[in-house]
Amino acid sequence: MQVLLTCLWMPRTRASSAQGPTPELLLRKATLARTSGTRAKYAERGLAFSAGLDRTTRALLLRQLYLSHMEARRFAEALAAAEQMILADVMPDVARQDAARACLGLGERERAVDHLRLASRVSPPARRAFHLWTLGSILYLMGHHREAAGALMRASRWGTTEKPLYLAQAALARRAAGEGSSDLAALRERLSDAPCGQGYGQFVLGELAYEAGDFTAARQYLRLFIKRTTSGRVALEVALSGEIAHARRLLRAMRSGQRGAA
Repeated sequence: MQVLLTCLWMPRTRASSAQGPTPELLLRKATLARTSGTRAKYAERGLAFSAGLDRTTRALLLRQLYLSHMEARRFAEALAAAEQMILADVMPDVARQDAARACLGLGERERAVDHLRLASRVSPPARRAFHLWTLGSILYLMGHHREAAGALMRASRWGTTEKPLYLAQAALARRAAGEGSSDLAALRERLSDAPCGQGYGQFVLGELAYEAGDFTAARQYLRLFIKRTTSGRVALEVALSGEIAHARRLLRAMRSGQRGAA
C-alpha cells in the first residue's frame, strides 16, 4: 500500500529578527525538520500563536504535529491531532485518512474503517480511489471479503494508473469470499507489468503467486515487501501492519508446507 502525500503549502516568508518567527515560518521549519522532536517543537510553537494564525496554517501545523507523534509511535496523541484537523475542516479527507492510521496504531480497526468511509465520501475525485483502496485493503485483512471487494471495485472505477492493483485485490477478495472466478494469472501478469506492481504491489503479487502455487515467486515478493515496509517510515509500517502480518503468515505457511494454514 502506497502512503498518502498531501501537497503542503510551504510559504516562503521573510521575517526580521526584530519581528520574530511567524506561524508560516514555523510551519516551514516543522516541514523541513529531520527529527520528530524538532518537528513537534516548531509545530507547537506555531500553534501557540493566538493571533495571525489562519485556519489553513493551523491545520497544516496540526498535521506536522500529527506526523511527529506517528514517528514517535505516540498513537493516542497522533489521533488527537488528527481529530483537531478534522474539526478545522481543511482537507477533511486527508485528516480522516490520518486519523485512520492512528487508529490502526492503536489496534482499533473498526474505528479506522469508519474514518475511511467518511474520507471516501468527502474527498475530491482525485483522491477518492486512494481512500476506497485503503478501506478495501483493511476490510480484506479483517476478513470482510465481500465488503472489501465492493470497495476495491469502486476504487478501480475511480482509479487510473493504480487500476491493475485494485482489480487484482478485488479478485483476491472475491476468491476469499468464495465467489470469485477471475483469471488470477492474467491479473498477476498485468500487475507485474505495471508501475503499481512495485512497493505495495509486491504484497499483492506475493498473494497472487501463493494462490497459484508459485511459492518461489511468492517468497521473493513477500520478503521484498516486508523488507521495504519495515525499514522506512514508522507511519508507513503502522499503516501496513496488517499486510506485514499477513505476509509473514503466508511465509510461515510455505515453510511448514501447510498451504491452507494462512
